[in-house]
Amino acid sequence: MNIQKLVKPNIRSLRAYETKEIPCKVKLDANESPYSPFTFHLSPFNLATLNRYPDPEAKNLRKLLAREYKVKSENILQGNGSDELIYYLITTFGGPVLYPVPTFSMYGIISQALGEKKIEIPLDRAFDLNAEAFLKTIKKQKPKLIFLSSPNNPTGNCFSQDRILKVIKFASSLIPRPSSLVVVDEAYQAFSSKKSFLPFLKKYKNLIILKTLSKIGLAGLRVGFMMADSRIIKEVNKVRLPFNVNSLSQKISAETLKNRKLLQSFIKSIVSERKKLFNEMRKIKGIKPYPSDANFILFKVKDADKIYKELLKKGILVRNMRGVINGCLRVTVGTPRENAIFLKTLKQLL
Repeated sequence: MNIQKLVKPNIRSLRAYETKEIPCKVKLDANESPYSPFTFHLSPFNLATLNRYPDPEAKNLRKLLAREYKVKSENILQGNGSDELIYYLITTFGGPVLYPVPTFSMYGIISQALGEKKIEIPLDRAFDLNAEAFLKTIKKQKPKLIFLSSPNNPTGNCFSQDRILKVIKFASSLIPRPSSLVVVDEAYQAFSSKKSFLPFLKKYKNLIILKTLSKIGLAGLRVGFMMADSRIIKEVNKVRLPFNVNSLSQKISAETLKNRKLLQSFIKSIVSERKKLFNEMRKIKGIKPYPSDANFILFKVKDADKIYKELLKKGILVRNMRGVINGCLRVTVGTPRENAIFLKTLKQLL
């Protein structure tokens, strides 16, 4: 049987997102938090309820998130990670889908998987948005969705606020209508000194904010959420799969969010370690680290493939950005001990 002939053309040429699990003693490749915020135990009562479906609306979790971010529950939609919500957005509104490159690869992968046209605009030399190119493309192509990850993965920097606002404003005033929806993905915003775009939600009805609990210590639960005008939430909710966030993820996320002080202490520790790591990397001859507002650092190094392999031989796993930003590696900020091991090994290799 020729399976290829049965596969849709847009899937045939699609390359799957690679998430290989490589055993190592120091894992610094996936932008996970090195700290687990779990300070409680699930009671037998909670586990005994797993024969029942979870709350399909995740009411308690959304209520806590609404209180945390000072919005109404009707302005929040939960997802099995941000990936699922990106999938729902593109399913609901279609394409063209516009985004800068390099950025989070799932914008392009999901667009292609759903058969929607994707438009990529390269970042400028400072890894910032090319605002003029965006405005021209919006005017000509009239994309349904525009994805802007800020702080951006894998570059680590925040895009200039004025450039993002310029895109949002222009996209909201398209003639003829309808407006383009602008999705600001704030997966790493907790680690940034730059302010969130949440205050602009009321002013710009075409703005959508994506957030996740994965980067602050709950990656294994796969909990993401989007905040937007209630009319947008209502439409996207039509394609949301029932019971998409399981009972344990809802319960543990809700309990963890109640202990905000602990989460903030972990975030502060990661930010502090990021600064130390960046300063130490700047001292190493032969590499160029890029400033970061996220929980990782992108750095350029001669013969990145070789350094990646040599680090892995020493039990240290980082991300090789070959094919995305050639000659670069990306290291997640770990614990002080993990960062020290990484720095010592990197110095030895160079």
